[in-house]
Amino acid sequence: MPKVTVDGVEFEVPQGATVLQACELAGKEIPRFCYHERLSIAGNCRMCLVEVAPGPPKPQASCALPAADGQMIRTDTAMVKKAREGVMEFLLINHPLDCPICDQGGECDLQDQAVAYGRSGSRYEENKRSVDDKYMGPVIKTAMTRCIQCTRCIRFSTEVAGVDEIGMLYRGEDSQITTYLERTVTSELAGNLADVCPVGALLQKPQIFELRPWELRKVPAIDVMDAVGSNIRLDVRQRQVMRILPRIHDEVNEEWISDKTRHHADALVRGRLDRPWVREKGKLREVSWQDALQAFAKKLRKAGPKVAAVAGDLLDAETMYAAKALLAQAGSTLLEGRQTGLDYDTSSLSAVAFNSTIAGIEEADAVLLIGTNIRWEAPLIATRVRKVARKGGKVFAIGPQADLGMKVTWLGDDLKLLGKLPSEVTDAFAAAERPAVIVGPGALGAGALGAALELVGSLKLVRDGWNGFNVLHTAASRMAGLILGFAQKGGIADLEAASPEVVLLLGADEVAADRFKGAYKVYIGHHGDAGAKQADLVLPGATYAEKHGTYVNTEGRVQRGEKAVFPPGEAREDWAILRAVSGLVGKPLPFDSFDQLRAAMVAAHPELGRDGLIDLPWSPPRLDAKAEGPVRYPVADFYLTNAICRASPTMHRCSEELVQGVTFAEAAE
Repeated sequence: MPKVTVDGVEFEVPQGATVLQACELAGKEIPRFCYHERLSIAGNCRMCLVEVAPGPPKPQASCALPAADGQMIRTDTAMVKKAREGVMEFLLINHPLDCPICDQGGECDLQDQAVAYGRSGSRYEENKRSVDDKYMGPVIKTAMTRCIQCTRCIRFSTEVAGVDEIGMLYRGEDSQITTYLERTVTSELAGNLADVCPVGALLQKPQIFELRPWELRKVPAIDVMDAVGSNIRLDVRQRQVMRILPRIHDEVNEEWISDKTRHHADALVRGRLDRPWVREKGKLREVSWQDALQAFAKKLRKAGPKVAAVAGDLLDAETMYAAKALLAQAGSTLLEGRQTGLDYDTSSLSAVAFNSTIAGIEEADAVLLIGTNIRWEAPLIATRVRKVARKGGKVFAIGPQADLGMKVTWLGDDLKLLGKLPSEVTDAFAAAERPAVIVGPGALGAGALGAALELVGSLKLVRDGWNGFNVLHTAASRMAGLILGFAQKGGIADLEAASPEVVLLLGADEVAADRFKGAYKVYIGHHGDAGAKQADLVLPGATYAEKHGTYVNTEGRVQRGEKAVFPPGEAREDWAILRAVSGLVGKPLPFDSFDQLRAAMVAAHPELGRDGLIDLPWSPPRLDAKAEGPVRYPVADFYLTNAICRASPTMHRCSEELVQGVTFAEAAE
């Protein structure tokens, strides 16, 4: 490894590192605008200038200069200081200097670096140029006069989002960044454009003029919009979540989140259930908690063991454990979490997990997607597979053709292909050192798990140090639910066949209304969505932002989110409702606080008490390998997949514009 000297101190740096990275390893802060750790190097802002010897007697851009053995790097000379002041002066020549009204104020790289590295005044007396704002869709608000042409947004949209829709027009002073033909950015990751923008040129449109960063309390949480388990931060003002931002986690979401994750925050205060309701003569009537719990307890006592529980997609492990304990006291094991009717084999968790790991799928050199529109079902895993395609790896897919933002060879949509893959696929996998298969919910719903498992042997997916068999789930609660036993052999159909007298819908809004006819339905949830509309008793619960919770993502990684705000009105945390009704039934559950509940859950399931990946030894079951017929994707609208999203005005606007194709006229039109 090369050895370099930074400000008089010698350091050893990794092979291939740049001078900027060498300085960072030495603990030196190097200002930058165009450089971003996860994007390609552009070298066009010139803010990261340092003095390097041997080399020309002038400052050099450290982001694009490879670190070489014997280099003498200076970051604090008078030449470097003057050069940075000059660059900053040029960057501010046409900047409007409207910090007091800019939403980026307090979080602006240009602000911070102007103070730290700029001059105390400007010598520019000419008129500033102005650039018209561009329309980039329902998520991004533009103020292009502030743009410094760092091109981060161009590189992000092309390299990470896979949507080559942003570019730079014209030259010199006329340069400006725009979407082509000024159309909407069609990426489901567009909100990250505002994160990578180092100035206030690209902003979050749903939050424009709504908040200042110093007003907010920051709470770490886990995203429940899909099964990736993205690490997020809830920014709270008083009792409201004002915005949602990504937290860096290289093993899961890097530093990106989807627009659905970022912009559903407005639904946390809309369409909420904030008091109990009971259905009488076909209509819901408001009741007190005492009356609601008495009615619930009466039905439970009468039903005895004929009680079932269906877990929703957004549920935490603690709530599912509490429900399981409540049913166990009644002698019932009727638990299910696959609301829409999936009934795949769950005897081996390793056979239904993302075994390559989310970060590990980047190392694959041949990938076969089976029944998954990965761009909508797991956008942050799609970014990883996109890296495989960009590095020259082969990506094949079985399913209806969709735009995945990468080069994909589509084989067809008939599952018969699993029995006899084309030679193009088998040859590519034979030459691959790390082959991978991703089985999506479309394939699981069509009964193709057994056929996919047969590929493990024929394509040599499992090797020393590598397991390339992956199942992609879409529900945040799925893996924890499978660990806790929320799965019947025949899926939700088994619950229905058991004819339960009471059915607990635990945030379960995707259950078909015609199921469980004659049963008394109790809905414990947070929004007045489909589950509440079919329930006989509605008990207001808490969203993921209003309770502590444990979540297990599709790769089997245990993560925990924290409580950011309190539930609205008379709503209560889900586990507390179940604990209260157990006392009225006469069999109180053995926990009186959340900490006691979590301790009991971890005692029963120690794997849920750890941090990080659960150990899932590879032990696939022997299943019927026959699969045929067309495969269909279950996600019809990326932006409206759960009760929270369906209560969000922003998500509805995104759905109308980006999925349904509705056009919206701007004010000037």
